[in-house]
Amino acid sequence: MEGVDHLAHERNKSEFDVDAMKIVWAGSPHAFDVSDRISKLVASDPGFRKDNRSTLSRKELFKNTLRKAAYAWKTIVDLRLSEEEAAKLRFYVDEPAFTDLHWGMFIPAIKGQGTEEQQQKWLPLAYKMQIIGCYAQTELGHGSNVQGLETTATFDSQTDEFIIHSPTLTSSKYLSLLLASVMTWKGSPVPFLFLSQSGFYNSCFHCSVQWWPGGLGKVATHAIAYARLIVGGREHGVHGFIVQLRSLEDHSPLLGITVGDIGMKFGNGAYNTMDNGVLQFDHVRIPRNQMLMRVSQVTCEGKYKQSDVPRQLVYGTMVYVRQTIVADASCALSRAVCIATRYSAVRRQFGSQNGGPETQVIDYKTQQSRLFPLLASAYAFRFIGEWLKWLYADVTQRLQANDFSTLPEAHACTAGLKSLTTTATADGIEECRKLCGGHGYLCSSGLPELFAVYVPACTYEGDNTVLLLQVARFLMKTVSQLGSRLSSKKPVGTIAYMTRVEHLMQCRCGVQRGFAELSADLVEAAVAHCQLIVVSKFIEKLQQEIPGKGVKQQLEVLCNIYALFLLHKHQGDFLSTGCITPKHAALANDELRSLYSQVRPNAIALVDAFNYTDHYLGSILGCYDGNVYPKLYEAAWKDPLNESVVPDGYHLYIRPLLKQEIRTARL
Repeated sequence: MEGVDHLAHERNKSEFDVDAMKIVWAGSPHAFDVSDRISKLVASDPGFRKDNRSTLSRKELFKNTLRKAAYAWKTIVDLRLSEEEAAKLRFYVDEPAFTDLHWGMFIPAIKGQGTEEQQQKWLPLAYKMQIIGCYAQTELGHGSNVQGLETTATFDSQTDEFIIHSPTLTSSKYLSLLLASVMTWKGSPVPFLFLSQSGFYNSCFHCSVQWWPGGLGKVATHAIAYARLIVGGREHGVHGFIVQLRSLEDHSPLLGITVGDIGMKFGNGAYNTMDNGVLQFDHVRIPRNQMLMRVSQVTCEGKYKQSDVPRQLVYGTMVYVRQTIVADASCALSRAVCIATRYSAVRRQFGSQNGGPETQVIDYKTQQSRLFPLLASAYAFRFIGEWLKWLYADVTQRLQANDFSTLPEAHACTAGLKSLTTTATADGIEECRKLCGGHGYLCSSGLPELFAVYVPACTYEGDNTVLLLQVARFLMKTVSQLGSRLSSKKPVGTIAYMTRVEHLMQCRCGVQRGFAELSADLVEAAVAHCQLIVVSKFIEKLQQEIPGKGVKQQLEVLCNIYALFLLHKHQGDFLSTGCITPKHAALANDELRSLYSQVRPNAIALVDAFNYTDHYLGSILGCYDGNVYPKLYEAAWKDPLNESVVPDGYHLYIRPLLKQEIRTARL
């Protein structure tokens, strides 16, 4: 059966130009060409094999990731790949690694917050991988609350240095105990309860160690570390510093640096390929010029001053990172949808008539109503990602011209859309696993690892609920200014719709305070605002000229599914606020069923348009040819547990049980 395309019949049903849709998904013919070439390059190279990840121990897994990262870099150098091609290669290698933080956080932070002199010194080293960087901001006790960070950077004017210190972990002995995850007293384990009651826990556990930074645990030589700046006894807020962590000769930690890996994370392979780290500074001295000083500066005399570059420019890096996270959401969700859609067309269950074939699972309306909205969401998130990329470029250009007018909106958009898309994607991947039935639980389906890799996105770079509260504050501020004599400017951009809701001003309540009391409701309002942005940008995409037979029509169907499914999902809110009538709700449900029928003949082609190789998908259930069951059977026999017919431990444990030879131990 190998080589037979079991989905060929499904592909022949397609009513649109699949190749044209591939270009729409990629963004441009050039982007498609680069993506197609590099994905095939990675897929054809056995050096990037990944099908054995789930069977490796943590140490083997991590070492294999180091090998792949080095091999990827050699490939990039040998083939003289461009920066764009190199980024695509790392993407299609599809393995969380220290390089993600080096290229995605360390370098952008220096570019965004470093002076020209600092960029000239550090970027060439980073681009050549002569130093390897990470982004050390999150502390054990502080993540989203950046201003609450406890690590300090105190300026010493006598030596022209900063002293980086983790002040609330007063004992290096305590940190070593923390890293060992067990504490002893006179040779016996001491429970945390005892430590708490004794006062030791309360006095020491203030959590100022850096915790979670990827690449920190075992690899990074340098970090962008964030700390509270103290000059002349006065605090000046949180700033970034370039800190060397390890020797460039033997990789050993430098004086005052205690660093290690935080241990196993959720899932089998997943993020366990990454050395997320713990870091403590014990009065570590660095030169003054290693403070990132594009925005704020400290002179050798110990004077703190703002540079000519506006402080708001720092937010540019945040906008950049969050827009890449939104783009990644569409990639992750589309992978899961591709797997679930192909398998739903292969899998047959029930409905056999007169001995004929059973019904394809994808033909059941219950399957369509769960799967097709996720397919529509994947496309919607792709297009909102494109728009955010434009928004980042526009904001950056404006900031460089000292125009900060769009910054609050950009911050709210990236924060809210990061939250919306990552939450929906994590939920969507899990739904796709369920849509694949029992086989979706197998590691070989690709879905458990995909979920485990992706779900951290809901909490890193801003906890999703905290981000939505930031959006809510922005919305409340906008509403409070409607009709104000002090504000002659009308809302524009993503909040322009507020100019059309005059009743908001008529229904204003007299409450002056109480944001925290209403926070749950405000989070829902923020979600609705972000959903409106996604729908509106999907519609704007459809207003463009889109070539290819039937491509635009299929995108219109997907757009309508995305919008109407949201209405259906939240119809209680729409009905309770009088936005729609029960008749409207019923009509929306009828239209959804009709739209699902229009997607059905094109479902396989719509996921083929993602142009993912079998290597990148990493799923037997989602393989291109649909030859699922022989491949599942073959993969099962490759498991290490099947290397021997009689299992290890038979003579020691199973045989005595069967032969009733288990003896009662003497006390």
